[in-house]
Amino acid sequence: MNFPTLSASKRIEMLQPPTGQVRMVLDTDTYNEIDDQFAVVHALLSPEHLNVEALYAAPFHNNRSSNAEDGMEKSYDEILRLLDFLNVSADRFVYRGSRAFLADKAAPVQSDAATDMIERAMASSTEEPLYVVAVGAITNVASAILIEPEIIKRIVIVWLGGNPLYWPHTREFNLMQDLQSAQVVLDCGVPFVWLPARGVVSHLHTTVAEMERYVQGRGKVGDYLVQIFKDYSSDHFAWSKVIWDISATAYLINPTWVPTDIVHSPILTETVTWSFDNSRHLMRVATSVNRDAIFRDLFEKLQHHTA
Repeated sequence: MNFPTLSASKRIEMLQPPTGQVRMVLDTDTYNEIDDQFAVVHALLSPEHLNVEALYAAPFHNNRSSNAEDGMEKSYDEILRLLDFLNVSADRFVYRGSRAFLADKAAPVQSDAATDMIERAMASSTEEPLYVVAVGAITNVASAILIEPEIIKRIVIVWLGGNPLYWPHTREFNLMQDLQSAQVVLDCGVPFVWLPARGVVSHLHTTVAEMERYVQGRGKVGDYLVQIFKDYSSDHFAWSKVIWDISATAYLINPTWVPTDIVHSPILTETVTWSFDNSRHLMRVATSVNRDAIFRDLFEKLQHHTA
């Protein structure tokens, strides 16, 4: 498929770290484990920086789902559960995503999420793009691009998936779930901010003691986050858990918390490794995270939510 192209200068302009309040949608496999829930809450408790226009349920398949569609439906239900705790209406705000992963890079998966994303993107511009924040398999986003390639000029994608370019492989859960969708997004030329997993956002660990001290008692949603955190492991002795997905919301709230560099977009191979061609378009990649600042922001917002 031929995709629209952006000039190098326009791409660099759209890849500048955001300032002020940004329009965004959040694409999340919310029931996959427990970190997406934190990202949803972080986004919704940050209205001074994030105008969250919609939440999309992304597909996933692991031991918490029977197939990709079941994972998407469970994620949809989990989003509704979180909104109920936060007293936020789900009407025209939450959309079901893809019922399967991409089987062909020329054949998008139709969904309510993809349709809504396209509508919001086409109402945007290169000067005021829609930020599409994805923290799961990127099927919904790739499908929207394949259905309406013109959105490439009107969105900036922020995605957590894959391992760093220096890693020997990139067999990370979000990326491995839908290799073809990841290839579409990396190859199409859309302005892209990439958050690698291992060695970068994997530094976002917290503990039961910290959760009990700063999250327990912060309303129904705080108690729920502590519950699912504790339930994730039966052994809490000397144990911590990475909350990957708040790196994506943190980047938009304060880009200094997630330092980034401009690099050429890598080639994602069929063997799930990186290959390189320095004639390819540019993208932005995270190199580290300020763990303490990000968790402080989340904990303070939970405290203010119940103040």
